[in-house]
Amino acid sequence: MVEVKIFRVEGLMLIAAGKLPRWQKFVVEVRALNRDQALELVLSTLGGRHKVKRANIKILKVEEIPPEEAFNKYIKEMASLTRMVI
Repeated sequence: MVEVKIFRVEGLMLIAAGKLPRWQKFVVEVRALNRDQALELVLSTLGGRHKVKRANIKILKVEEIPPEEAFNKYIKEMASLTRMVI
């Protein structure tokens, strides 16, 4: 069985590229099977939510963290589940 890990992704994204461009720092925690999936999820989420192109997102750091270090309440609760009934 494959275990889901928690990743913290830190980086910069270019907001309002056409008007008054500025680099905005972000820190996102995601659950993924590996580093590549975590990176893809972050790029997809930021692009969809903020309409930022992938070329305007700079990833500075991707690290695996234990569930206790997560600051996102949803991530902590999902990590503590032993089973899920759908």
